[in-house]
Amino acid sequence: MSDTKKVAVIGAGPAGATAAYVLAKNGVDVDLYEASAHMGGMARSIELWGQVVDIGPHRFFSTDPRVNALWLEVVDGDYVMVDRLTRILFRNKFFRYPIKADDALRNLGVTEGALCLGSYLWHRLPGRDGDGGGGGGGGGGGGGETFESWVISRFGRRLYRHFFKTYTEKLWGIAAADLDSEFAAQRIRGLSLWEVAKGALGGSRRQHRTLVDQFAYPNEGTGQVYRLMRSRIEAEGGRVHLNSPVHSVTVSGDVVTGLRLAERDLAYDHVVTSMPITTLMNRLSGVPEDVAAAVRSLRFRNTVIVYLLVNADDVFPDNWIYVHSDELRMGRVTNFRNWTPTLTRGRKETILALEYWCFDDDDFWNWEEAAQTELARKEIVMTGLVGPEQIVDAKVVRIPKCYPVYRRGYREDLQKVVEFLCRYSGLQVIGRYGAFKYNNQDHSILMGLLAAENIIEGFDKNDLWSINSDYEYQESSLITETGLVLKSD
Repeated sequence: MSDTKKVAVIGAGPAGATAAYVLAKNGVDVDLYEASAHMGGMARSIELWGQVVDIGPHRFFSTDPRVNALWLEVVDGDYVMVDRLTRILFRNKFFRYPIKADDALRNLGVTEGALCLGSYLWHRLPGRDGDGGGGGGGGGGGGGETFESWVISRFGRRLYRHFFKTYTEKLWGIAAADLDSEFAAQRIRGLSLWEVAKGALGGSRRQHRTLVDQFAYPNEGTGQVYRLMRSRIEAEGGRVHLNSPVHSVTVSGDVVTGLRLAERDLAYDHVVTSMPITTLMNRLSGVPEDVAAAVRSLRFRNTVIVYLLVNADDVFPDNWIYVHSDELRMGRVTNFRNWTPTLTRGRKETILALEYWCFDDDDFWNWEEAAQTELARKEIVMTGLVGPEQIVDAKVVRIPKCYPVYRRGYREDLQKVVEFLCRYSGLQVIGRYGAFKYNNQDHSILMGLLAAENIIEGFDKNDLWSINSDYEYQESSLITETGLVLKSD
């Protein structure tokens, strides 16, 4: 670097770890601070019962050449391509996901299948629920549209109730009618019953990213990427501080001056932060009341994962199963044995991860671990996948502030916060927590990469707030068994 810059990065999740990695590789003096003992944030891996598991399922997939090239650079060939198998559990039956017409018809029955098709056609008529017609394309959450109306207009009310409503409300903790359609626009943009049908019949040229049936996965779990980033940050002269929570970002006027830790202040020229945006704002001084009120309206959803050790090596074939059944509180169950054999380290038992979601003020968040494991044992038996005598052990992992809640109208409040933060020079806000964006790994990696570029090349290069989880890059690529393949659409 021609001029010396000292940079602090807060949070060692995908966004923060990537930012520190790119900065260190380019000769920038960088410190990475992480409150926990782990690299990777939600995308970390842990050792449990002699095996390796992730914090829930984390499927890496990107078409961005920059993201894919960086991922491959870090992993350095130590990965496999995983064939995805996922299903939906609904009414005690398993439906293939992506939806297969013959499978869905067999499970729903001819009568219900006909009613679902009729409902779809009805809601495609002009003036009906949602957008009242069109080709089932995008939509950005504007105009007061909700998740419910967005999905109904593209799938019909009956399919919405079967395959969207219950799972969505479990995840977010609010009615789907109160959830902004931006969530649907980001996650299932361009997808409709018609597009699914075309894909099933081979008539669609492009596969929706929600439906990809193969993805790259490190042999030692998702967290391997971020552990390798740590070693390379340190090899380049950067410093990684685990178990080092940052209290706040310090400022002088509109200029960032550094960080405040528990016992001291440290000076930095630039700060890149992925700490929850609500925490960041609550610890800044001089925040106007209207902005503070906007901050209070932003909520995160927490995750409780109950890991079950099962004395069996062939429980079910899926990578994970979405649980849409009303009578079960869990939302998803992952079987890590079906990702790559290296995770099991030769052991015969299977580790299942049952996911539950809640808010800070929900009773469930504060349940005793014994009560949470008892619920998980009961519910996995109710699915018919596991017998009670097969469950050997259980472990609970609680992850606060996992999912930014896209309640209806949240964007107006978030914009007030963004405008306030943009006044500070030397500050960049990234990641799922930091930017209040429901990022996948690849989106967070991209934000970290672009934040580093801004410091290296100049802050007029990339507008990080414009990076959304539905972005499309002008070039396209794909990771295969042999590496990076450039594509032309």
